[in-house]
Amino acid sequence: MRAFLLLVLLFPLTGISQQRFHVTVFGGLANYQGDLQGKVYTVEQSNFAFGLGVKYDLTPHWAIRSGLTLASVEGDDKRNDPLLQFRNLSFRSKITEGNLLLEYTFMDIEDKKLSPYLFAGVAVYHFNPYAFDTLGNKIFLQPLSTEGQGLGQYPDRKPYKLTQFAIPFGGGIKFRINYNTVLSYEIGLRKLYTDYLDDVSTRYVDQFVLAQERGLKAVEMAYRAGEVKGGDPTYPADGTIRGGSRYKDWYYMQGLTLTIGINNGKGSFGSGRRGGRNGLDCPLPVY
Repeated sequence: MRAFLLLVLLFPLTGISQQRFHVTVFGGLANYQGDLQGKVYTVEQSNFAFGLGVKYDLTPHWAIRSGLTLASVEGDDKRNDPLLQFRNLSFRSKITEGNLLLEYTFMDIEDKKLSPYLFAGVAVYHFNPYAFDTLGNKIFLQPLSTEGQGLGQYPDRKPYKLTQFAIPFGGGIKFRINYNTVLSYEIGLRKLYTDYLDDVSTRYVDQFVLAQERGLKAVEMAYRAGEVKGGDPTYPADGTIRGGSRYKDWYYMQGLTLTIGINNGKGSFGSGRRGGRNGLDCPLPVY
């Protein structure tokens, strides 16, 4: 975080009138990786994602982006590794993310039609995992302490927060449609600092303790193997492995971003040569 802010501050502040503002519109797919989705990358359980933002050019290669993205992720053991399918856990979660990114474009996109680019920064996101019980009711999982989070009998398991920080990074390729509009395709990953995006991380807790503290619904949602044909209906002993806490969860997005300048090209770099053009791509007069 500090390094990112320092890098932004190191850019020269001269020539501010030559810098450009843009609005951005993103549309694509979101997915996640964790205990209920073990593949490094897949679109099998993808959901739509949509975002709006602004972009501010620092130089022809560097820019600052900020945006708000709405997405949805999910995972289900029915589509997981065959060895884990009898565990029968699942989750869904809507994600609201606000981010601040530093972007580097390899080519001067005002001179070239095409250029790859990279980005990284910081983000704040909100999630709230839920699943459906056997009657089809939507049940939010965090208040149930399915792995003993927040229970006095398990002091090492703290409740996870539903709003957290993430480190977004990724890259893509840009295509200039005209002097004022750029279309890009990108893939962006989010490094998280929680293993509970899917409400699965460590071990089962004692079912009687869980029932006493959080109710029978918590026990029902913590262990669901008995709901599937061939599954074991017996609740596991306290300490039985439920998930893997070695690696944190991730979520990622891919899609198209439309970037539109909002100053009619008059504030571009080298205004007489590149972006400082009118709608007919003719040089603007210099007074």
